[in-house]
Amino acid sequence: MRRVNSIAYLEALFAVIVWGGTFIATKLALQEASPSTLVWLRFGMGVLILGATVALRRQVALPSRAEWGYFALVGFIGVTFHQWLQATGLQTAAATTTAWIVATIPVFTALLGWLFLKERLTFLRIFGIGLAALGVLLIVSKGDLVALAAGNFGAAGDFLILISALNWAVFSILSRRGLERHPAARMMFYVMALGWLFASAWLFGFGPGWSEIPHLTLNGWGNILILGIFGSGLAYIAWYDALQVIPAGQLGAFIYVEPLVTMVMATFLLGEAVTAVSILGGAATIVGVYLVNR
Repeated sequence: MRRVNSIAYLEALFAVIVWGGTFIATKLALQEASPSTLVWLRFGMGVLILGATVALRRQVALPSRAEWGYFALVGFIGVTFHQWLQATGLQTAAATTTAWIVATIPVFTALLGWLFLKERLTFLRIFGIGLAALGVLLIVSKGDLVALAAGNFGAAGDFLILISALNWAVFSILSRRGLERHPAARMMFYVMALGWLFASAWLFGFGPGWSEIPHLTLNGWGNILILGIFGSGLAYIAWYDALQVIPAGQLGAFIYVEPLVTMVMATFLLGEAVTAVSILGGAATIVGVYLVNR
């Protein structure tokens, strides 16, 4: 049992390290491709990897007719819309700022659970929500809270990333129903496949179509392969495998690793500065999210 748990912890660590690096890879890939092209290529690869995993695990089963609408809705929210928000936001938002904002997803999940699922909010959780919010405000304002009070919310991309955090919390709440009926890999396959179809309709109906793909360089393809194979394929599989062994409350602690990975990688690969304000804001965010998860 101890060996099984060790493997599960390694899988969870692998997933958050990969996801921490995806903000860097996205930032670099956006130098060569638009958000719609990037999302389409990335999740096309993810669909193939998840589909192969479901087949190898002999978990193939079609959803019922009543479930297709549900999977389409969850796929649009969790893949098409969510990834468009993040990719578009990263055009102007710093990778490190993005990671800290995304780390607040459990805060939004707790608030939505309280509003719609009647889940209890203790004083400690309320304090954690406030502390995490303060941490994010410090980061996006670079310590100038007076500017925020005047209506200046950092970079335009910061606002889109904040919306994406709320959007992912909605996706998480909606996903609970499907995870009660399907193995995680199979559910994510259908969610990702339908989300990718919506992304296809957007790319070829309103986006650049094929035009950007032939002009991608080796560096561009390298970043997209990292996003598709690792970020949208292997990391999802590893995370949900870990979830089957490690209680969700314990697994949530791994979320704290993700922005730290992004911060270190962004410093070396993108030249983003680590300031005292970003460290203070990040620390407040992590403590706040910990109190919410606790």
